[in-house]
Amino acid sequence: MSFDEEWRQLREAAAMRLNSVPDGPGGGSGGGDDYVVTAPDLKAVGNEAQELFHWFEADAFHAGAQTDTASKELDKDGFLTGSAMWTMWDTWRTQAETLLSACAHIHNHLEDTVITHANHEEQLVTNFSVSLINDHFK
Repeated sequence: MSFDEEWRQLREAAAMRLNSVPDGPGGGSGGGDDYVVTAPDLKAVGNEAQELFHWFEADAFHAGAQTDTASKELDKDGFLTGSAMWTMWDTWRTQAETLLSACAHIHNHLEDTVITHANHEEQLVTNFSVSLINDHFK
């Protein structure tokens, strides 16, 4: 089976699963008006991502220098554990940096979403008010 064929089948299966979710509170397809996210909701998620970022940033890398020293000493003494320890640390560091980046991205995106939405709302209210004024001069 080709990649395109497999991808098409997976998309169709996902669409069928999504379309089978019942309408109503907590449900999904069809109505579209049963799911509401407010600016405070978005801010709360963004703040949680920012808290996780700061907490994890402070704690994720404190063992780096000690791990480096220990792995070099083990290598020097002929133990293969030293290079394995360094590989483990390098993998951890890379994954930790990825998590930090994701947390920052989530926080920044949600902050921008809230601000952008507020600006759009303000523009809509202003435009609506101007159209009402124009109606009075007709």
